[in-house]
Amino acid sequence: MAQWKALPDKQHLSIAVNISAVQFQDPKFAQQVISLLDQTQAPADHLELEITESMLISDLDKIIDILLLLKTKGIRFSLDDFGTGYSSLDRLTNLPLDQLKIDQRFVRNLDKHTRDAAVAKTIIDLGRNLGLSVIAEGVETEYQRERLLELGCYQFQGYLFSKPALLSE
Repeated sequence: MAQWKALPDKQHLSIAVNISAVQFQDPKFAQQVISLLDQTQAPADHLELEITESMLISDLDKIIDILLLLKTKGIRFSLDDFGTGYSSLDRLTNLPLDQLKIDQRFVRNLDKHTRDAAVAKTIIDLGRNLGLSVIAEGVETEYQRERLLELGCYQFQGYLFSKPALLSE
């Protein structure tokens, strides 16, 4: 990200990083992230940390404190695999999130199961009503993309757009 900010064709790019529960429970985690951003001068608002619902089972107040500290630095947060774990709406409203991610298991069968489309639409509406952006993961076909557009989702990730790639200049 630090190198990209000097390149006009890449300075708009951001990076999403999955954070494990083990990493997040490390008492040094937040300070390490902040130090790394300070050292590299990478733009914090181009870093999105993805947390999972399962991380929210333990000490929610501590998790919120860590998220708020990192958010004051400009870091963004996404709740990954939303709807597949232990979410409660109360927890969701208390987290300083920027984005919800529709899990690929709901995207995969949009053409076969109307219930998956209903869940995806509910997540899209919930995210929008909470002022969050919503991204669908695992989009592999043009049909899935078109169906998600019909449901009101305008951000996607998946093989339809690109296979995983190494970071490079």
